[in-house]
Amino acid sequence: MKRRKRNGLVAMVAASALALFAATGAQAATVTVGSVLPPGAAPKPFETVQTFFNTALPEKGANLVSPVSGAIVRWRVLEAKGGPFRLRVLRPNGSGAYTAVGTSGPATPAGPGLQTFTANLPIKAGDLIGIDPTAASDEIGVAEVAGASFGFIFPPPLDGATVAPSGSKTGQEIALSAEVQPAPAVTALSPQSGSIAGGTTVKITGTDFSAASEVKFGATPAASFTVISETEITAVTPRVRKNGPVDVTVTTLAGVSPTTQNDRFTYKACVVPQLKNKKLKVAKRRLTRAGCKLGKVKKRAGATRKTGEVAKQSPKRGVTRLPGTKVNVTLEP
Repeated sequence: MKRRKRNGLVAMVAASALALFAATGAQAATVTVGSVLPPGAAPKPFETVQTFFNTALPEKGANLVSPVSGAIVRWRVLEAKGGPFRLRVLRPNGSGAYTAVGTSGPATPAGPGLQTFTANLPIKAGDLIGIDPTAASDEIGVAEVAGASFGFIFPPPLDGATVAPSGSKTGQEIALSAEVQPAPAVTALSPQSGSIAGGTTVKITGTDFSAASEVKFGATPAASFTVISETEITAVTPRVRKNGPVDVTVTTLAGVSPTTQNDRFTYKACVVPQLKNKKLKVAKRRLTRAGCKLGKVKKRAGATRKTGEVAKQSPKRGVTRLPGTKVNVTLEP
């Protein structure tokens, strides 16, 4: 009879997981942190309003702490009753205590078995998760697992507080896990430069781009962008006033991509150089280096293209124009 009940629970967990996968197959790839949700979990009362959190998970592939920074997008419990419950993010301080860095909104189980709730809760690599009840009579699934352990904090800490555990239980594991969507990262751009006029279509390569909500070139939002896949976005550069390098960043609910040398896009322009008193040959070199071109050349009496020097220029020095803008000069002897 026990085996039949256990097998039924396993089938229910598997079916729920399959349904979740089917419903979320188009969503961003996630990383699981917390319990493997062992099917042998049985309801255990909190006994008082306190935070439960796993402190050792011996199962192969289990992540006690988050291996990545990002956002928790879903969390799961087995055999939870009562509530509402809140998911909690705890950050070890290296001295045996934990800093409460955030909590989710309230979630109430619809029934026994596997329950999945959505969230948008920031988490950093190295953080772990816990759960808060509403009442002492609330229950959560706990499994007997050799090598496992969980701790508890009474009362649940306020966000921002750093507290030591009130106690722990060995050989037991809380059936609590969460899915973390990693923060996006930009690894390459093609092309890596374009005009300050904007309108350049840039292929952005990286990771965890699904559901991107914003792409920026420096502080300016892209003129438009399209998420092609988890690893590729095409974006059209916006018009800007200044030339030079900017960082291209991608924003998702998991955060903003960190800036690196690989995300640099260089805006090109003609920044008109000082040409006065320069020979025409020197003036041409300066214009080329500045992204400009030589325009009309006027010669005052006695001046030649070889011996004359620049007396006037238009536009004036320091003016920023589109790449390839022509600069007219007047030569004098």
